[in-house]
Amino acid sequence: MYPNILRHPGPTPIPKKVELAMTQNMISHRSEEFTKLYQEATERVKPLFGTKQDILLLPSGGTAALEAAVANTTSAGDEVVVVTIGAFGDYFVSICEKHGLHVHKLEKSWGEACTKEDLAAFLKPLSNIKAVFATYNETSTGALNPVKQLAEAVHEHTDALFIVDGVSCIGGAPSEMDEWGIDILVTGSQKAIMLPPGLAFVAVSEKAWKVIEANRTTVYYLDLLSYRAWAEKSMTPNTPAISLIMGLSAVCDLIEEEGGFAKTVERHELMKNMVRAAMKALSIDLLTSDTYASPTLTTICAPKGLDLSAFLTHLKKKYHLDLAGGLGHLQGKVFRFGHMGYCFPSDILQAVSLIEAGLQDFSYPFESGAGVKAAQDVFLSSVKN
Repeated sequence: MYPNILRHPGPTPIPKKVELAMTQNMISHRSEEFTKLYQEATERVKPLFGTKQDILLLPSGGTAALEAAVANTTSAGDEVVVVTIGAFGDYFVSICEKHGLHVHKLEKSWGEACTKEDLAAFLKPLSNIKAVFATYNETSTGALNPVKQLAEAVHEHTDALFIVDGVSCIGGAPSEMDEWGIDILVTGSQKAIMLPPGLAFVAVSEKAWKVIEANRTTVYYLDLLSYRAWAEKSMTPNTPAISLIMGLSAVCDLIEEEGGFAKTVERHELMKNMVRAAMKALSIDLLTSDTYASPTLTTICAPKGLDLSAFLTHLKKKYHLDLAGGLGHLQGKVFRFGHMGYCFPSDILQAVSLIEAGLQDFSYPFESGAGVKAAQDVFLSSVKN
């Protein structure tokens, strides 16, 4: 039986080294072995966030980390701004509204990013804003918000916290949390960090800790003060995802073997350019502009004249290539090509070749091999340089 070629924006393929690390004998989460594992893994993952702050590990999906960020920094009635450029920005809106916050929504068209000028103009007439929430990488569209510039707008026009969802890009995109002025940055395990679902990461600035200490949240399981207190002992307040933390240590090994996180970021940028060049060569439109294109996934418009649902089903059934469909109002109009984590230029060439095979089956007019050649040219140019 042929293996499934998973090119989704999460969950993503798991490296064999990580799989093996997760099969180690179970240990107690109150043991000396665990404290050593926890301390080393959380220290080694800091470069992915670009922070000197402690990384807190929650035994949950990324959405729980988003809710923890909301629940620990705000109280019902507080005014907040949410920047939404797609489905997962809307997640932040829903979480904030569920917690009784007064939400000012800065909404951009799906496929666009929010600029510093957009956010600055939106913030100027507002006052008493407790926090500004934004998505770094919008998984539904493949648009990357310029969070460094957005942080500048927040800090120039408010005293608010800047809280960022980095779920679908941390581990594959540049991140300098401390330097950029991000107050809380969260991500999940199942995307660029190359782990199965079930582990969330939260990094908190000193400014945000002061707000959290004064806020006195009513949540129990997602109480970040509790996680901080236990982290000082290299433990978690509740039973953690021990096997995934073992895998996280192996993930850090792989990043070091690649030459460090800067090299990992370069690889993701290269794969982005390969995919985009291939689709352009096949005359298939892309949802986002080159300026704000994500390094971890590309959202691709349906090839003209094709039934997209039938095409994606065909690719999976005949060629075992598993691509993600669109979300929300983009369902049936776009598909999403994930190229994050355990993915390499050779995987891009393989996937593009299979997409071409599927296009031929559907009698889509194109020059055979054009997409593969375009992707290969981008790759070979990078090798020469």
